[in-house]
Formats: sequence, C-alpha cells, structure tokens
Amino acid sequence: MPGGEGRKRRMAGRRSAYPAALLLAATLAAGCDQTRPGTGPADAAESAPAPSGTAGQPTTPGAWRYAFPVRGRASYRPTHSGYPGTDIFAGCGTPVVAVTEGTVLEVSRVDRFDKAGPRGPFNGGKFVALRGTDGVRYYGSHLNEVLTGIEAGARVRAGQQLGTVGRTGNASNVCHLHFGISPPCGGTGDWWIRRGVLWPARFLDAWRAGKNRSPAGPVEAWRRERGCPAAP
Repeated sequence: MPGGEGRKRRMAGRRSAYPAALLLAATLAAGCDQTRPGTGPADAAESAPAPSGTAGQPTTPGAWRYAFPVRGRASYRPTHSGYPGTDIFAGCGTPVVAVTEGTVLEVSRVDRFDKAGPRGPFNGGKFVALRGTDGVRYYGSHLNEVLTGIEAGARVRAGQQLGTVGRTGNASNVCHLHFGISPPCGGTGDWWIRRGVLWPARFLDAWRAGKNRSPAGPVEAWRRERGCPAAP
C-alpha cells in the first residue's frame, strides 16, 4: 500500500540520521572538553608530573596529596633574601610535617653551623630533605629536632611529622622553618640547589587552603632549562 511504503521510507531516513547525529554530538563534546577552564597550557605547566617519579607510585597530579609543612599557627612571607625560598615562622617545638608522600633523601641531626666558618653548607643546621612521589625535593631546616625513625631511605606520608621547628644553623636566633622546593639533582650535599629554586608561597597558599597544587611541572621546567649547577 502507498501509505505503508511511505512509512517505511520515513523510518529508514530516521535510522540513517542517528549515526550522523551521534558523531556530531561526540565531536562537540570533545571540543568543549579541550577548552574548559583549567586545562590550558598555563595550567598544564603546573600540573604536569615530573618524569622521574618513584616506580609504583601515583603518576598523575590528582593522585598527589599535599599538606602545609607546619602543623599549627604559622606565618610566612612570599619572598626570601638571596634566593627563592620561604621562612615559615612558628614557635619552637611546633611540629614540622612531610608536605607529600615520598622518601627521605638526607637528614642532619647535628648543628654544624659555625659563624666563623663558610656560609652555605651548614646554614640549615638540623634539617630533613624529602623526595616526593611527584619527583620534587622538599627541604625543611633550622629544626630543633628530627624525630626517631626519620632516616635516609625511610618512606613517609603527607602530614607525617618529621621534626619540630627550631633555630639551629644560621637562623638569627629566630624560631622558624626554612622551606625550599627544588629538583632532586644529586639528592644529597648540593645545598645551593636544595635550599630552593622556586618561590614556594603560591603552593603554600594552596596547601594551607586544602588544595593539592603541585610544583612538579614548574620544578621540571626549571631543571630542563638550567640543569643541576655543580656549584653555587
């Protein structure tokens, strides 16, 4: 019947339109995803994981958790004299914690600073340096003490206590934590890198607010541009 043939042709036309519609929807969705806020080149530079992360550990920025390095009341300035770093001021004895999960690289339990000696190598007094699973080295110095069990090679988690705020080394007799962010480079001994190569304030601001902002991308970009200087 003519009516029946017309209905068949209309149904066939609708069926043939479905794949084209689905393809168009997928294309539009992909285009929106590429342009959504927070995924542009500037954001990718900060969130990109460093390629030197520990095997078997999370390799995506979303898997990294961060904690503010001092537990309790503290204040800090966005700049530091001489080189990028931050002094976090808190009472002596305030807990100092690991900012992220990782492995302890280097520990000093002895204050070797001598005002009459060379400036640089022992300025930090008692300290802990940690390599995070994000491939970044985190350094905290002028400690009053380093806790038992915090040794080179020990695994630590974000927020785990490492020691306490003090005024050892060249701390000008002021209780504070010197905090530095750098690439691991040699891992030990390279105090001119370990003390800090990036201004930490933007990351400290985020961690204090409970946000997991990662310095992995900027640290890796710094290393690619400058390498690991063999001397200060």
